[in-house]
Amino acid sequence: MDRNKQDIIFGRDRLSGWRLEMYDIIFGDDTPLGKGFDVALMAVIIASVLAVMIESVATIRADYANALRIAEWGFTVFFTIEYVLRLICVGRPLRYARSFFGVVDLLAVIPTYLSVLIPGAQFLLVVRLLRVLRVFRVLKLATYLNEADVLVRALRASRHKIVIFLFAVLTLVVILGSLMYLIEGRDNGFTSIPRSIYWAIVTLTTVGYGDISPHTDLGQALAAIVMIMGYGIIAVPTGIVTAEITRAGLEDRRRFCARCKTTDHRPSASFCWQCGTALTSTPAPRSSSEKPDHSAS
Repeated sequence: MDRNKQDIIFGRDRLSGWRLEMYDIIFGDDTPLGKGFDVALMAVIIASVLAVMIESVATIRADYANALRIAEWGFTVFFTIEYVLRLICVGRPLRYARSFFGVVDLLAVIPTYLSVLIPGAQFLLVVRLLRVLRVFRVLKLATYLNEADVLVRALRASRHKIVIFLFAVLTLVVILGSLMYLIEGRDNGFTSIPRSIYWAIVTLTTVGYGDISPHTDLGQALAAIVMIMGYGIIAVPTGIVTAEITRAGLEDRRRFCARCKTTDHRPSASFCWQCGTALTSTPAPRSSSEKPDHSAS
């Protein structure tokens, strides 16, 4: 999440004093304390996930059960305190609690408490690994956030085409599976149309488990056609999404703020979200094959 948008959503403008300082440390990454907190949090998250994974090994759990139990409760207490501090230092606690990472933070502490009542629930703690996403900014990956937004917009813009494509593929595998069922029959492993459709999906996607295979010449010929079709079908959704990514990237480059040079604006925006200045558009780049038209003169 962009830092400016995060500050608005979580109500940083409502804070003052020690709550503001704590907010900048926990949610910020532009101070030494903020970076140190992110690094320490990442280390604890990874250590807690490793502890849960190690605990699932029967031999290690038998030898170090007490130590692992103490470590897990220590991690849980740490994450509980951190979650409470996040609720305290934001201006809108409910907004944070309902946000994606707020829910993940809550899920990171609930399983251990549930394990007291429900044995085995502690293994749900691997959800803590999702929290590493928050501290990617300390690894200087924040520059990829805008590209991620372009990808999301491209996927959203191409969703109708992808749905139609998937429907076409579904129709195709039903037809191919039914044909293979008629050709091969039960004696060669194609015991039903659903099982034959399963074969068609596995073959068309070029996975090829090999648990079902045609034995007749006609069936093998159909299988060869399906395999070749699979290579062509894989390229279709890639081309759809790539075209939308290119279009979204061009829209971002064409809309920029002349005052603060911010470029990550929505296509429908008229004013800069950063400073409020009216947005302008850069002219579309002219290809090398285009030549000026002097016929009018």
